[in-house]
Amino acid sequence: MALPRLTGALRSFSNVTKQDNYNEEVADLQMKRSKLHEQIVGLDLTWKKIVKFLNEKLEKSEMQSVNEDLKDILQAAKQIVGMDNGKEAVESAAAFLFKTFHLKDSVGHKETKAIKQMFGPFPSSSATAACDATNRITSHFCKDNLTALMQMTTDESGDRVLFGKNLAFSFDMHDLDHFDELPVNGESQKTISLDYKKFLTDHFQDHSTPDLKPVEKTNDSLLWCEVEKYLNATLNEVAKATRMEDLCCTLYDMLASVKSGDELQDELFELLGPDGLELIEKLLQNRITIVDRFLNSSNDHKFQALQDSCKKILGENAKPNYGCQVTIQSEQEKQLMKQYRREEKRIARREKKAGEDGEIAGEGPLCFDPKELRLHREQALMNARSVPILSRQRDTDVEKIRYPHVYDSQAEAMKTSAFIAGAKMILPEGIQRENNKMYEEVKIPYSEPMPIGFEEKPVYIQDLDEIGQLAFKGMRRLNRIQSIVFETAYNTNENMLICAPTGAGKTNIAMLTVLHEIRQHFQQGVIKKNEFKIVYVAPMKALAAEMTNYFSKRLEPLGIVVKELTGDMQLSKNEILRTQMLVTTPEKWDVVTRKSVGDVALSQIVKLLILDEVHLLHEDRGPVLESIVARTLRQVESTQSMIRILGLSATLPNYLDVATFLHVNPCIGLFYFDGRFRPVPLGQTFLGVKSANKVQQLNNMDEVCYESVLKQVKAGHQVMVFVHARNATVRTAMSLIERAKNNGQISYFLPTQGPEYGHAEKQVQKSRNKQVRELFPDGFSIHHAGMLRQDRNLVESLFSNGHIKVLVCTATLAWGVNLPAHAVIIKGTQIYAAKRGSFVDLGILDVMQIFGRAGRPQFDKFGEGIIITTHDKLSHYLTLLTQQNPIESQFLESLADNLNAEIDPTLAKHREQLVIEVGRKLDKARMIRFEERTGYFSSTDLGRTASHYYIKYNTIETFNELFDAHKTESDIFAIVSKAEEFDQIKVREEEIEELDALLNNFCELSAPGGVENSYGKINILLQTYISRGEMDSFSLISDSAYVAQNAARIVRALFEIALRKRWPAMTYRLLNLSKVIDKRLWGWTSPLRQFSVLPPHILTRLEEKNLTVDKLKDMRKDEIGHILHHVNIGLKVKQCVHQIPSVTMEASIQPITRTVLRVTLSICPDFTWNDQVHGTVGEPWWIWVEDPTNDHIYHSEYFLVLKKQVISKEAQLLVFTIPIFEPLPSQYYIRAVSDRWLGAEAVCIINFQHLILPERHPPHTELLDLQPLPVTALGCEAYEALYNFSHFNPVQTQIFHTLYHTDCNVLLGAPTGSGKTVAAELAIFRVFNKYPTSKAVYIAPLKALVRERMDDWKVRIEEKLGKKVIELTGDVTPDMKSIAKADLIVTTPEKWDGVSRSWQNRNYVKQVTILIIDEIHLLGEERGPVLEVIVSRTNFISSHTEKPVRIVGLSTALANARDLADWLNIRQMGLFNFRPSVRPVPLEVHIQGFPGQHYCPRMASMNKPTFQAIRSHSPAKPVLIFVSSRRQTRLTALELIAFLATEEDPKQWLNMDEREMENIIGTIRDSNLKLTLAFGIGMHHAGLHERDRKTVEELFVNCKVQVLIATSTLAWGVNFPAHLVIIKGTEYYDGKTRRYVDFPITDVLQMMGRAGRPQFDDQGKAVILVHDIKKDFYKKFLYEPFPVESSLLGVLADHLNAEIAGGTITSKQDAMDYITWTYFFRRLIMNP
Repeated sequence: MALPRLTGALRSFSNVTKQDNYNEEVADLQMKRSKLHEQIVGLDLTWKKIVKFLNEKLEKSEMQSVNEDLKDILQAAKQIVGMDNGKEAVESAAAFLFKTFHLKDSVGHKETKAIKQMFGPFPSSSATAACDATNRITSHFCKDNLTALMQMTTDESGDRVLFGKNLAFSFDMHDLDHFDELPVNGESQKTISLDYKKFLTDHFQDHSTPDLKPVEKTNDSLLWCEVEKYLNATLNEVAKATRMEDLCCTLYDMLASVKSGDELQDELFELLGPDGLELIEKLLQNRITIVDRFLNSSNDHKFQALQDSCKKILGENAKPNYGCQVTIQSEQEKQLMKQYRREEKRIARREKKAGEDGEIAGEGPLCFDPKELRLHREQALMNARSVPILSRQRDTDVEKIRYPHVYDSQAEAMKTSAFIAGAKMILPEGIQRENNKMYEEVKIPYSEPMPIGFEEKPVYIQDLDEIGQLAFKGMRRLNRIQSIVFETAYNTNENMLICAPTGAGKTNIAMLTVLHEIRQHFQQGVIKKNEFKIVYVAPMKALAAEMTNYFSKRLEPLGIVVKELTGDMQLSKNEILRTQMLVTTPEKWDVVTRKSVGDVALSQIVKLLILDEVHLLHEDRGPVLESIVARTLRQVESTQSMIRILGLSATLPNYLDVATFLHVNPCIGLFYFDGRFRPVPLGQTFLGVKSANKVQQLNNMDEVCYESVLKQVKAGHQVMVFVHARNATVRTAMSLIERAKNNGQISYFLPTQGPEYGHAEKQVQKSRNKQVRELFPDGFSIHHAGMLRQDRNLVESLFSNGHIKVLVCTATLAWGVNLPAHAVIIKGTQIYAAKRGSFVDLGILDVMQIFGRAGRPQFDKFGEGIIITTHDKLSHYLTLLTQQNPIESQFLESLADNLNAEIDPTLAKHREQLVIEVGRKLDKARMIRFEERTGYFSSTDLGRTASHYYIKYNTIETFNELFDAHKTESDIFAIVSKAEEFDQIKVREEEIEELDALLNNFCELSAPGGVENSYGKINILLQTYISRGEMDSFSLISDSAYVAQNAARIVRALFEIALRKRWPAMTYRLLNLSKVIDKRLWGWTSPLRQFSVLPPHILTRLEEKNLTVDKLKDMRKDEIGHILHHVNIGLKVKQCVHQIPSVTMEASIQPITRTVLRVTLSICPDFTWNDQVHGTVGEPWWIWVEDPTNDHIYHSEYFLVLKKQVISKEAQLLVFTIPIFEPLPSQYYIRAVSDRWLGAEAVCIINFQHLILPERHPPHTELLDLQPLPVTALGCEAYEALYNFSHFNPVQTQIFHTLYHTDCNVLLGAPTGSGKTVAAELAIFRVFNKYPTSKAVYIAPLKALVRERMDDWKVRIEEKLGKKVIELTGDVTPDMKSIAKADLIVTTPEKWDGVSRSWQNRNYVKQVTILIIDEIHLLGEERGPVLEVIVSRTNFISSHTEKPVRIVGLSTALANARDLADWLNIRQMGLFNFRPSVRPVPLEVHIQGFPGQHYCPRMASMNKPTFQAIRSHSPAKPVLIFVSSRRQTRLTALELIAFLATEEDPKQWLNMDEREMENIIGTIRDSNLKLTLAFGIGMHHAGLHERDRKTVEELFVNCKVQVLIATSTLAWGVNFPAHLVIIKGTEYYDGKTRRYVDFPITDVLQMMGRAGRPQFDDQGKAVILVHDIKKDFYKKFLYEPFPVESSLLGVLADHLNAEIAGGTITSKQDAMDYITWTYFFRRLIMNP
């Protein structure tokens, strides 16, 4: 927008045109600070200067020895100052040492004292070393040179003016106010120099204690006088009086602004005109004096003046008189108004204290005068201009609403007029500041507790129901906060966010919600434990353990099991199922919900999710919390299930945003309690130490820390001092004791002598920890995670019993143990983060947690928290702890990783952009497939691996680039070292030597990059970790732990990637490496090192003697003992050898075709089980088949050898198919490798020497390019009338003549949907024409198919042609008469077998002239033998009765049609075997593989792809989904509905009026079907009522519902095609063998055949979702036809028996003849 045109004068005293841009000021300040810092450092003697000086003055040759000496000094400095401080500190310490010793030849008393004073206690050897080294260096110089070096730096104690000055603290910026008198004689007209330092010395010396005059006399002050002069010259008397004050205000305003002198000059000129030149000059010269004079006036005068000037602003002449009629209030005036009100309140408060009645302070004097209101309004408009557009609306709304449970004094304060429009917040009232040369201190006094409200009533435990009473046993009542939230937590299902200070009892609130959940599953006095899970997410493992104990104790009486699930405590699937409450960490829960353990059921049964410390959203781990919540909310939305979320958090300012994120209703579930609700109020003190020199800074910190500790101890309090490194605890304790002894104040610290003290002393003397023993007598102790558990417990109990006055500890104490003290001190806020590889600021959460330990609820009226930091960080911690920092999301940082785990396509525009970018990235890294057109994501194996192992996206990119099939172990280490996970690890100069040593001593492989590069360092650390090398440096130890932890995971991921890429050598190498890292053993060491029971020297001896496991297995125990020169150890070694898991494998192979081999592998465990070694479940193994010549894996799987199988030595069978190629390879290997154990593997060789491959298959029949035949070719109008088309299709045209005009046997192999039924009808019509008296038999494999043919032919053949059609199945058995009359018999194989067995005495069997067998390729399935027997018998009969029976076989496309044809007596003429591609509607097939051991979760992971397939391939055309069981139809339908629920139009698949559908639903019996039909999804399975099934079929055929989910029987039974067929899983549960087995390939082909509707579609689509290890198998057989094998052999005995009983077979020769008739005989010859 264009700004209004204003005159220059108007602009000059308004800030309308001033762009509020504060960034420059901040930057400016930082710049000044850094310059100052450099300057101060420059004044001092620094290490760099020393080195530079030496380099300039000395020759090259001398420098060599000097460099060594310099290194020695640094080393000594490092030991004196402590290992855990950074390089900067060490160097400045070294400089200090140099300075101390440069003129001394030994370490004297004076030097010792100086060092001690600076660093505290120190090792004397280091000082001596430093002294000697310094002397060696100084020996090269004469004294003068040295003095020159020292003089390069002025003495630090010189009078140096620091930047800035300690002004009296004023709350706001410059206040518009009256000014002190300045004498108007010559002396005030000094020339003002622009030299800032000079200016400071000139002015602030004389003004630091200004000589205060009463304000009334200000008339003769400088500004006043000058203005008076000017006005006298330009105006008459009357006008002068009115303008005087205004003009002064305006001018002061301009002088106090931030503009430069030049800008001001122009503006003043515009305002005052040419007459004012003289005035302008004077004002500018004295600008600083004028402005500053006012600030130093005393408070009461100040108030008086304020009142005056405010009255002026608000008074009658509120409009400035210069040139305008617009009222504009400047920034300064605004600040002034604030100040005015604040002063007013303060005075009011003073008066109140003087004894008025207790009305609420501060509310009184706010009068509402219309002018003031108008000012507010204008002010608000002004501010609105500078607010970003988007946030404007929201802020105003938030202001209006007053939420019932928000107790936020800050927000209340923001509503009083002192805070109009949320201007810059200031610190709480009553604050005290002290500022001296050493430090600046800000004290915030503790707040009074909140007065109890009239509607607050405490909740007594005895009033709860019995569940509540059991859980809160031993408590009398809930505290205030718990009572306030009680109603919502205990009696409703609302999501809640509770913000309350640490120690306010949030755990019990969690308990209330847990009890509410339990009560919901409490029926008839029984808790239904398997209906719910409660998940409690705690931010740290230590906390998780504490919570687990707490909840276990409390919930034990209810029989609820609480378990910890963290990186330390893994739970098995069964344990998880048996547990009702899981306490876990964010990362762990994220992994669990990513992977959906066992069944999706786990995350779906969660009913309550408790997130402790939600304010962690702000930290590095926030994204994990965010993705957990998002995932949960999404589940609530999509499954419409109820999951309650309870967020617990410390106090944070933007609680509303967090509440919205957690879907909390702010009027019900949002509870905010500020600091007034702390059980013990907290006073906070912030100390900022000023020194810029690092060493001086550390020294000052110790000094300040000592003073604070002393003050508390003198007052009789105990103190905890928190430091941030384990070794710093001892050093700090020592230096505190040292200072106390030096100052003679140690008596305050000594423990109080008493009877208990003696007992305590005894305990301490028993402790193994030297430091604890030494420190105790002085009343000090230490505590950190590196100490032994018992020592830590001892220290905790001594402290709580008051024997220790000062406890120095690390932050783990604050998180893990609830041990309060009156005062806590945080000394230093720099903490070493291994993850970042550098020092970072202590997180606000740690500070709050530590401060939460201040104040002991029983004893103290208030607690004290003191934080000692550096001066530059002071403001940072101040704002954080006065809760003015909103928490922000850190999610974007890791969006790529989280998105990979979640693929979710419904996001708004900007998010969509972010997501699309990330999508493209992931697609490029091959982690997902991203289809830009539809915006669909589909996961790839690589992406799944990354998600499963938590691998970052950039790491995957690195791997894609560097990783291939031929890398050595050292290459792999190098690749892993470059992973993004290790980005934060830096190389520090002080580590280089140690890394060098590690590289030489422990690294078995080369480490490219060496010690200078971070990836080299990572490599060295990893190898050192494996070699179990020792490290000294604190930072290296923590880096090493970090590296090891991540490397193990990354190598595992690489292993999976290699396995998926099918690189055998690589896979093997990586699996071994991942075990190498897990076990910390190199691959070439003895596998027996994995047993901790064997002593190291024995293991070394085993390796020297080169005794392998196999050799040891063959030796007796005494032999082993003798070889090892240790007789008794033999038995132990022998036991261990037999406990190393091993298996024996035997493979048998049979070729299915010339390219596919079926392998049956029997695996037998061959080791002894020991629960201590192997656990209680099973040993996991990987198995793969590799082809060594082509370097390829053809099949791989993971399997478990269960404990019971090992004990019973029972073998396991694995059956799988693998491809073979011609010429035949010499051999394949099957390799089994243990997933956990080094040296546990087995190999089995598949040999192809004696393999006989089946015959080559004859080619397919080509489809000829014929003119389509019209139906009139039938030559019979009655027949023609049966067809609703005019021409036969190409396949029918080609076979028409053979079927209709000849009597030869026919085998027709053609894809489903090519009109084979018409072919059957043609053959039947021939019988009706030629042999009207005989019968035709049509055999269909399933009753359902028989029904379908009957329904069709009853109408078409019986009614229209008048021929009798009869059904003969297990359900329908007509009497003999009607069978005898029938022309066409439709039956199933079993029934016809039963009927035709006694053919001699059944006449109608002999009357059959044609046998039509549909789906004859089913010979290969379990019901195949029946078909085989029927055909064989028919041929047998016709050879006996001399009456030929025509056989017509219909099947899908076959591989070995010739064999079938021979068996069916078919010459070349009757064999038609078309290729699969001659479908009338072409078919497009997509095969997707899904990983996962377990059936149910694998099926569940197919739901989303199913939905996406429908959306991509057939959004509006009919879809058939085949599943394996009735349960799966229901689950799939419900999941699809859940996905629909997130769409704009959830009923998009319903193509009819909803009301009509409701009427239909009314007639449906099945409750699930009622639900799914409403969404246009039908279900079809044998469990439905006949009428329901009919309804569904009808709705689907007429396209009223778009999706039909059916079990596989439907593929055979009912012929209604769809545009898209989805086969969801190709296994079904076989009740006989009790395991999942694969569908016969024919079933899969049949299901696919249902895709594509000849009338409507120009192509069909099939999507097949399979287990990833079977993907290749299906790829092969869906495209090339499958050979039909005979399965008669297994049931030959039964059939022979039947024939003998029927009298067909009477001798052995007969039996042989009978067998020659079978198909089995044919195949036996072709594929032995």
